[in-house]
Amino acid sequence: MTQARPYRSVLYIPAANARAMDKARTLPADAIIFDLEDAVAPAEKPGARDLLRAALTQDYGARARIVRINGLDTDWGRDDAAAFATGADAVLVPKVSRPEDLDAVAALTGDTPLWAMMETALGMLNAPAIAAHPRLQGMVMGTNDLAKELGSRNRPDRLAMQTGLGLCLLAARAHGRVIVDGVFNAFKDEDGLRAECEQGRDMGFDGKTLIHPAQLDIANAAFAPSGDEVDLARRQIEAYEAAIAEGKAVAVVDGRIVENLHVETARKTLAKAAAIAAMNG
Repeated sequence: MTQARPYRSVLYIPAANARAMDKARTLPADAIIFDLEDAVAPAEKPGARDLLRAALTQDYGARARIVRINGLDTDWGRDDAAAFATGADAVLVPKVSRPEDLDAVAALTGDTPLWAMMETALGMLNAPAIAAHPRLQGMVMGTNDLAKELGSRNRPDRLAMQTGLGLCLLAARAHGRVIVDGVFNAFKDEDGLRAECEQGRDMGFDGKTLIHPAQLDIANAAFAPSGDEVDLARRQIEAYEAAIAEGKAVAVVDGRIVENLHVETARKTLAKAAAIAAMNG
């Protein structure tokens, strides 16, 4: 059974904050985005790059280490890309609007996998081509920047985001990429965060980007298979295998038909649960 790395919780950490980067080594995050872009003031960007290079020599355990660089259209982007061609698990490219944006960074980062910030209207329309890029590993929804471009209002149901979220999710799944949902800004609103995590999970996202460590437990719980889901997955597999042994093509579990497609989903559920258990030691 394949154990894919979980990305339930992806925490942004400012690369200018050495203390926060050190603390991140102990936090229950599946992945960390070390941010050189929005979270760092212009005057601090060169120094933050140096701090981050030093931080990445430390042990972050099983946590994926993703570096969000500045855009190549800035004074810092090319140096950022060259600095983290090695030493990180992936480089996150901001404001990807077309696959050529990834080409330009790939020319500077060698074999390091790329992730794409999906946060522009053009990026939504080009999501299939971006997801098909051979160097792309994952996609991150940048819902704050997308809302700014759209001129949309904040709503609990994220109505204005649904088209963009859906387009990127379809593109990611069509090409086998990881995709994580955008941030929830009100980090003290636990009920609101839980609801948005559950919405993203039910849509099919792998996890959620977070802006505060206090959000980690809620995201980890929301995007992990529940005990009931693991139990059902096991029973579906057992029942289907028994049916096949009897020469039948389908089984029935809890009054519902179980076919091969349901078994594939069940196996993915068990693989995710196993990967989370392995990460947790």
